[in-house]
Amino acid sequence: MNNALIDAISKRRSQYALGKNVSLSQLELSELIKQAVKLAPSAFNSQSARVVILFGQQSDQFWQIVMDKLRAIVPADKFAPTEAKVNSFAAGVGTILFYEDQDTIAALQQQYPSYHDQFPIWSEQGSGIAQFAVWSALANAGIGANLQHYNPLPDADAAKLWDIPPSWKLRAMMPFGSNEATIADKTFLDDRVRFKEFGSF
Repeated sequence: MNNALIDAISKRRSQYALGKNVSLSQLELSELIKQAVKLAPSAFNSQSARVVILFGQQSDQFWQIVMDKLRAIVPADKFAPTEAKVNSFAAGVGTILFYEDQDTIAALQQQYPSYHDQFPIWSEQGSGIAQFAVWSALANAGIGANLQHYNPLPDADAAKLWDIPPSWKLRAMMPFGSNEATIADKTFLDDRVRFKEFGSF
């Protein structure tokens, strides 16, 4: 069965060999990311996702923050692999920081108290959908990316450096750039393990 969406999302993979040889302009990349976030669904159409897009030296600064934080907690004699990994993230053209606005969530909790405990869960789900939408859009445009979770290590320094509102909570970071290595095929569990199907129409 041919399906344009399935074809598009099948290109999404974790690319760790990133470079700066992208064919899209900064404006085109920025618009692609913004459109993907805007079109991602959220509970009650809350649109609680917030995104910071860092290009060039700004992206490098973020990964330097992460590097400094990790250097403070990883033993020096074991730091080389960590340093190499963080440098690989900085090797791309940019980084996307995914946040969730806690004020939006709190307002919905107050407006709909019967769902109070669910809104933080739905926020996390919405953030994941936004991340997947962006990741797939980038992959479909020939841009490599991977998803990282170094929070809360860089949160405070990033908030100070880029004037992030206090209500924004960092959930993930996505370095992106050109694909500088072949990505391995994705393997899948047997359908019998993951799916159940009942009835007919």
